[in-house]
Order: sequence, then C-alpha cells, then structure tokens
Amino acid sequence: MTVIGIVGLPGSGKSEAANVAAEMDVPVVTMGDVIREECRDRGLDPASDHGTVAKALREENGPAAIAERSLPMIEAELESNDTVLVDGIRSDVEVETFEAAFGDAFLLVEIDAPFELRAERLDIRGRDTAAEDGGEPLADRDARELGFGMGEAMEMADRTIENTETLAAFQRTVRTLIRDGPEALDQ
Repeated sequence: MTVIGIVGLPGSGKSEAANVAAEMDVPVVTMGDVIREECRDRGLDPASDHGTVAKALREENGPAAIAERSLPMIEAELESNDTVLVDGIRSDVEVETFEAAFGDAFLLVEIDAPFELRAERLDIRGRDTAAEDGGEPLADRDARELGFGMGEAMEMADRTIENTETLAAFQRTVRTLIRDGPEALDQ
C-alpha cells in the first residue's frame, strides 16, 4: 500500500501529476473536490469562492478539516488498489494527518516550478479567471496557500520533482515515481 501526497504551489504541475496517475489507473483523491462540494452545499460558485470556502472550512473545523474529510475517500480506494494519489495538500497539518493515518505508506512529493513558468501555465490552461477579469492574482494565491502552511508542507516532502522541462519529461518522471517508487528518481 502506498499513498502518494502531492504538494506544490498553483501551476506547479499537481493536476498534471494526477492526470498521469489516472492514466495509469491509479485512483486520485483531489482535496479540492471536498472544497468544491462544500461550495455547492453553501450555494456558492466554486470558481470564485474556492479560497474563501477553503479558509472557512479550516476556521470552522480546524486546520486538518479538508484532510480529515478526504480520509474516507482514500481508505475506500485502498480497499481495491495498492496505490492512491492525493492531490492538493495545502498544509503541514494535513501532511501530519496523512502520516498519522498511513504511517510509512505515506509518501509526500513536492512539485516545484518557478513563478513565471507557473503563471504562464495557468494562463495557457485557461481554467483560472485572470486577475484583470476579477480572478485572484497568482501572487495572492501563492500568499493564501502559503498562509495555510503550504511552505511547511513543502519542506516536509520526501521527494521534490522540479517541473521545469517539457510536459513529456515531467510525465515520464511521475510515471517512474508511481511505477518504480521514489528510489527510482534517484537514479
């Protein structure tokens, strides 16, 4: 059993790592889905209120609230799969929640990329509303994420993948990690 947690700033490649896992038939539990569901339950738009609701969930239920809501989904996937990828870890408290639940079977992987490259990727992706159209600027998103404790979570990573090369190169690295384990990244 292996639970691979992914952490990284917006645009670093977390979703692409999750896509690679899904293509390999590895179940992906996306912590953002918990927040999007809560947005809908509150009658709010997930596209514009995601950050506000994420903050509210943590304030109302503690800093591990989103990780705790994700645990049953991860455990259900582990009943029929050897590996599960968890996308969207945002804090050291969430990392500690997963470490407590899965022990040595939990592997935290940071995906890192420079600010300008991340901004370019987000612009190309077109999923996020641009700042000039009322969206949240990337620098503000970074500050919010780091405010949750993401910097501490990234420092706790067992492995870091530098996502600065081509998409194909990044995908190969993620496939190697999933297929052969973290030691294969050292070769």
